[in-house]
Amino acid sequence: MTQHLRVAMAQLNLLVGDVPGNVAKIAAAAARARDELKADVIVFPELALTGYPPEDLLLRPGLHRQVLRGLEELKQQVTGIDVVLGYPCPDAAGLHNSVSLLREGQVIATYHKQHLPNYSVFDEKRYFVPGQAAVVAEIRGVPVAFTVCEDLWHPGPTVQAKAAGAALMFNLNASPFHARKGGEREAVLRQRLAEAAMPIVYVNQVGGQDELVFDGESMVMNAEGQVVLRGQPFVEDVYLVEFDIIDGLPVPRSGMLHPHLPEPESIYHALVLGVRDYIEKNGFGGAVIGLSGGIDSALTLAIAVDAIGAERVEAVMMPSRYTAQMSLDDAQAEARSLGVDYRVISIEPAFNTFLDSLQEELAGTAPDTTEENIQARCRGVILMAISNKKGKILLTTGNKSEMAVGYATLYGDMAGGYAPIKDLPKTMVYQLARYRNGVAKVIPPRVLERPPSAELRPDQKDQDSLPPYEVLDPILELYVELDKTPEEIIAAGFERDTVLRVVAMVNRNEYKRRQAPPGVRVTRRAFGRDRRYPITSGYRNRPQFAH
Repeated sequence: MTQHLRVAMAQLNLLVGDVPGNVAKIAAAAARARDELKADVIVFPELALTGYPPEDLLLRPGLHRQVLRGLEELKQQVTGIDVVLGYPCPDAAGLHNSVSLLREGQVIATYHKQHLPNYSVFDEKRYFVPGQAAVVAEIRGVPVAFTVCEDLWHPGPTVQAKAAGAALMFNLNASPFHARKGGEREAVLRQRLAEAAMPIVYVNQVGGQDELVFDGESMVMNAEGQVVLRGQPFVEDVYLVEFDIIDGLPVPRSGMLHPHLPEPESIYHALVLGVRDYIEKNGFGGAVIGLSGGIDSALTLAIAVDAIGAERVEAVMMPSRYTAQMSLDDAQAEARSLGVDYRVISIEPAFNTFLDSLQEELAGTAPDTTEENIQARCRGVILMAISNKKGKILLTTGNKSEMAVGYATLYGDMAGGYAPIKDLPKTMVYQLARYRNGVAKVIPPRVLERPPSAELRPDQKDQDSLPPYEVLDPILELYVELDKTPEEIIAAGFERDTVLRVVAMVNRNEYKRRQAPPGVRVTRRAFGRDRRYPITSGYRNRPQFAH
């Protein structure tokens, strides 16, 4: 048996559906691992050939023809190094989420994922059938088992692999980010090692894919449950780990150990990466943002600039008769501090035209949210016109608290192509703004201190329509993310009428959320693919004693 085994870990940012592009990136990484890192084997993420998640592209025969061609190309192109590769693999039983070991033009072994996640953002049972058995193959004399992502979140596959003679585990992943996810992964791996101890090479992809962000943090854990190498979060790279073979068993040497980022910093990096990849992978020339002088648009602007550069971002302030001078001043200060193209376009002419056109229709009625929404929709029309004309994506600025209770205007401030902060509770918006100002002060302190307002009527404040965000956000977390009933939330110490009011607002605004643009997922349960509720429903989730 060899005295050493050198394993490369390819933490790559892949593009869903771009099989030729992914093949080229995989081949380049394998060549680098062979020639520069002198690796014996390189391990790629889950479904690397197609990118993850391919969703209903898996139902298209043309995709599978491309996968087969891509697999053949890699078998011919990549020599001198073993390749451990994830891809969708059909057989007589159906389509599998699989991993194969390629060596000198041959498929040496193929493993089919056994545990198919079908919860949260995952719906793999829609496409795949599960495998049943462990697969162990020798790589330079070391018996290596293969597993895919969810396999290690359940008892069984690790014990199975150990029983089949494995001394080392390669685990291929497409594990999406949410806050505090890194620590959860390591705890799960330690659970598996308690069942069957062996080192684990955990390779995770990186990058943004629609709502999801993959943070990488590929790692190597030794048989005692210690992390001896951890990749840099949110950064594409190839890492090398060397194993010494001692008494026939592989023992990993310590390598670079990038730390877990603190929560605000990790969430901010996820937002930047998600926005960057959505813009770049979809071919937009830049981004346009409606800048209000408030905290949400200020944070969104900073994220956009950090994602694609100030020279590709345009900010537009659209004042009305209700816009405070401090809002104009703060918006200008934000734009100047970040160095973006900035302009002011008043909505007063458009607003007055709409009011004149509707004068007869609205005669005899008092001003209400109708007139407020017209203002928001005037802004939406202006921003979408700029987006269409200049080929820039419109980034919306609504947060999770607003989306939860419907404090947003369809075809107004909800109009746009991507929503960077739609999964951020308002209280987290403030935390991230303070974090970003700690890097470089780009948001005026007054924006962090003044009461938030939509400025759609005189002296308007958010708290005229909503509970204070310090009360609202914990209620929303309990109801939306943790599925607590109103009765349980009230029992946790929240005021009864407030809870019932918030729950009612969440329930009746599903139709708005269904029409919202996608945005970066950073919590355990985001609106969209995470949380799917019927718009039309007779279900009432209320305390038994409520009338």
